Amino acid sequence: MSGILEGKRVLITGVLTESSIAFHTAKLAQEQGAEIILTAFPRPTLTERIAKKLPKPTKVIELDVTNDEHLGRLADVVGEALGGLDGVVHSIGFAPQDALGGNFLNTPFESVATAMHVSAFSLKSLTMACLPLMQNGGSVVGLTFDAQYAWPQYDWMGPAKAALEATSRYMARDLGKQNVRCNLISAGPLGSMAAKSIPGFSELASVWDHRAPLEWDLKDPEPAGRGVVALLSDWFPKTTGEIVHVDGGLHAIGA
Repeated sequence: MSGILEGKRVLITGVLTESSIAFHTAKLAQEQGAEIILTAFPRPTLTERIAKKLPKPTKVIELDVTNDEHLGRLADVVGEALGGLDGVVHSIGFAPQDALGGNFLNTPFESVATAMHVSAFSLKSLTMACLPLMQNGGSVVGLTFDAQYAWPQYDWMGPAKAALEATSRYMARDLGKQNVRCNLISAGPLGSMAAKSIPGFSELASVWDHRAPLEWDLKDPEPAGRGVVALLSDWFPKTTGEIVHVDGGLHAIGA
């Protein structure tokens, strides 16, 4: 029996460690039949080392999503490697340290602007850079952290994720005519490199210990990776502008 991504070509960003959702997405995508290519920044060599732990060899290319030159050559580099694309995974987020950890009211705009550019606007810029390769339509999947709420310590990454969620909806609106679907996975907290950069992360994560109906494991990114792979597949052909929660059900619980 073939996998649900058999014959698909997928670009995946954000593979930094084995504990990342992006790594598990890449692993599952290969297992489900996809041919993948990875992007990395600022240390492609780190991603190249991690990529060796995937089931099959894969190419790693340098991509800074805030660099117009990098974005401008992306279609040529990926097209040469894969011929085209059927899916794009946006697993990119960054905020300077002074935009996190309880400093919300004192964060300068320069730091907020960086968080918005890298974490939200890049969904649009990455997708547009890849669009020429998606001649037969495709699926764009990003990763968010439920922006309906103000979370402890998360500070300006909260508004950045809210901007990401709105960006995904507007992209769904404008790219539907080209049969490109745009959706997000809203995952619960995980002990990834991104999480470790958030001061007081354990306080945020502890919310799941008390409120999530399904037991949540901070060390298990695979459920979120499965969600991404499902949205990349043809099993959701008419789903776009959606946010699928893979968070143990916490989003549905008031207290």
